[in-house]
Amino acid sequence: MATPGICDSANLNGGQKLAVKYFTVAITLFGAQVLFGLLAGLQYLMPDFLYGVLDFSVNRMVHINALVVWMLYGFLGSVYWLLEEESQHEVVGLKLGNLIFWVLTAAVTVVVLVYLLVQVGPGKESTIWLINEGREYIEAPRWADIGIVVSVLVVFYNVAATFSKGRYTGIAGVLVLDMLALFGIYLAGMFYTTNISIDQYWWWWVIHLWVEATWEVMVACIMAYGLMKVLGVRRKIVETWLYIEVALMFGSGILGLGHHYFWIGTPEYWFSVGGFFSALEPIPLVAMVVHAVFDAGARHAKNSNHPTMAWLIAHAFGNFFGAGVWGFMHTLPQINLYTHGTQWSASHGHLAFFGAYATIIIAMFYLAVQKWRGDVWMSGDLPGNGWKWKWSLGLLNLGMIGMTVSMLVSGYVQSQIERAIEGSSWIGYFAAQAHPWFTQGMWWRELFGVMFALGFVLLVWDLMTIGRGEKRTLVPAESEA
Repeated sequence: MATPGICDSANLNGGQKLAVKYFTVAITLFGAQVLFGLLAGLQYLMPDFLYGVLDFSVNRMVHINALVVWMLYGFLGSVYWLLEEESQHEVVGLKLGNLIFWVLTAAVTVVVLVYLLVQVGPGKESTIWLINEGREYIEAPRWADIGIVVSVLVVFYNVAATFSKGRYTGIAGVLVLDMLALFGIYLAGMFYTTNISIDQYWWWWVIHLWVEATWEVMVACIMAYGLMKVLGVRRKIVETWLYIEVALMFGSGILGLGHHYFWIGTPEYWFSVGGFFSALEPIPLVAMVVHAVFDAGARHAKNSNHPTMAWLIAHAFGNFFGAGVWGFMHTLPQINLYTHGTQWSASHGHLAFFGAYATIIIAMFYLAVQKWRGDVWMSGDLPGNGWKWKWSLGLLNLGMIGMTVSMLVSGYVQSQIERAIEGSSWIGYFAAQAHPWFTQGMWWRELFGVMFALGFVLLVWDLMTIGRGEKRTLVPAESEA
């Protein structure tokens, strides 16, 4: 048995050792995302900052792509973390899984270096394949797209083959199907047409369904596993809400995709259909957490990992408000006419991604650290009263809320002046950009971004130190079948 408080990979199974590698790259890319976000925010306020060296368009591209990739790493790491425990069987094809991790990481490194050092290329087919595909949010060159698909297929093989040989649970069934969808839907972004409406139609299948459907379902699987581990919640409770989440995600999610079609020439009925259904997706995850906490309280269960539980709760409500409330607030076409493409959209995007995805991955970081340290005590009465994880939780969430509200204020100015008064003209655009409320909102976004960055530093510090020297061992939360 591992000595409590000592990092010992012998305490981990094969899938969990691979998960630690994914988590390490994930938090590194998380730091890169924060750094390039701060730089892009400064360039928005001072356009000549780093001009000709690292332009705003490149900074923004790296900021957004780092977001997508670090979260993908976090999710794949989470899948490998729970795989052996959930299936009660060692990972099938683990050597191939390890190989693909190193290949994917090398590819990500090359892509980032090309973004920073080469940046742009001529308008030729070779540029799409080697430098930048040119599509917002999925700018990765074509060879990297193929690499992502191959990597996800290998993870799908690991997951499906392992569950086929071991225990097959409700979480297993949903996860296997979701990994297949994670591969399939991404293919929609790997071709283009000369018709901009058709091209944008398939582009939105990646941006909306790859992220908001397959990722959300994966989040639900991770949430179900985390609640059973931390609170000992009964499996039938979390799996019931997991099935409801899947039904709503792929029922309302595909229909909700229509709220993106306002600007690309699709039939008018998509406006109302998309606007209504797009807000339903986060509800089951909130219900899962509330029901789980109620069940744990009724059975007088103990919380075995306070940081993980705090981040799971932050996820439930961050997802509901960021993806649900903030999304629905401007998704109806009558409103979206004025808000589309303004800082109002960016406000929703920041809160939704952090609330729906970053929070659940951070929860898994803490769950992994507890096991990695040797199943140490991470409940109440931690040294220093656990001030580092509490302050990082507070700074990250307050920083994100501050950025969200700041961009909402600036977006409101744009919607009112640029769209409603000036009719989306160039004069209106510059009038909104010069308005004091807009510029003040952008400055406040940067200040709250610094607060967020401080929270990230504290988070890394805490993950590196929590549990070291801890002599008390974990009292596991026993769950019922």
